[in-house]
Amino acid sequence: MHRVIGILFVGFVLAAVAFAFSPRSDPPMPPTQVRIGHLQMLDVAAREDGRLVAVGERGHIFISDDRGSEWRAALSPTAATLTAVRFIDAGRLVAVGHDALILRSDDGGESWSEVRFDAEAEEPLLSVWLGEDGRGFAVGAYGRFEFSTDGGATWERRELEANEEALHLNAIARVDEDVFLIAGEAGTLLRSQDGGESWEALASPYSGSYFGALALPGGGVLVYGMRGHVFRSDDGGETWHEVATEVQGSLFGGRVLGDGRVVLVGQNGAVLVSEDEGRSFARVERVDRRSRAAVADTGADEVVLVGEDGADRLRLPRADGGRS
Repeated sequence: MHRVIGILFVGFVLAAVAFAFSPRSDPPMPPTQVRIGHLQMLDVAAREDGRLVAVGERGHIFISDDRGSEWRAALSPTAATLTAVRFIDAGRLVAVGHDALILRSDDGGESWSEVRFDAEAEEPLLSVWLGEDGRGFAVGAYGRFEFSTDGGATWERRELEANEEALHLNAIARVDEDVFLIAGEAGTLLRSQDGGESWEALASPYSGSYFGALALPGGGVLVYGMRGHVFRSDDGGETWHEVATEVQGSLFGGRVLGDGRVVLVGQNGAVLVSEDEGRSFARVERVDRRSRAAVADTGADEVVLVGEDGADRLRLPRADGGRS
């Protein structure tokens, strides 16, 4: 009896091994749908026809064609977190992220290709600007600075002597035709007046970090960041004055709307609106305290905010006297 049982056991093992190594097709995996509301989104870009493209954690990219009501996932070639996205024109976009990642899309955000990736660098890119003439810049952690002259198809890394300590560069804005401003860690303010070829350090009114910079309609420029600090310049960054916000949390994102209003967003649900080109701000009262990272203009007194738990729409109130 024991001999029979032993023979049967050996036969079972051999059959199991044969099954394990036999060729066979894998069963289909059930479809998985990742929703934007389950993710941390870090930036959003808007096209004039209402298309929105949002980017965020783990390389996720989402598209909305109805001004933020519904979102669908786009094809992304990466799992690295994406931090910033920008439309170059109606068809072309560029996005940047962790590991010095740069992506490009030529079909309005539907599909993307990897242009640059440096996993060993551990230097996330945090902001990107590209013009229709092909000139562009990407900036990031530890003073990383990338320059492009062909619409983001290729990039050249450069060292900025004006940033000797290699401080984090968090945002870049175009102030005038050939004037650009970079804002960053520990009060870093850098300016180029020759289209990005050379840079100079500016005297900063604040020693804390700036997380954003905005060019204003009237020729001014705004920088904002830690602890609700906002500063405005009317002379290209030569001098600055502080703008009161009554906000204690950090401000992470901002946008100049088509009608000239300025919107800033940040920690604890902060949404600030200015109707006088950033000279004063009023807080929009909200019912939640989710942090927001960026804002997009959808027109008709409505914006889309992205950050914690994806994206949501907000109708902006107007008030008499030039304040929201």
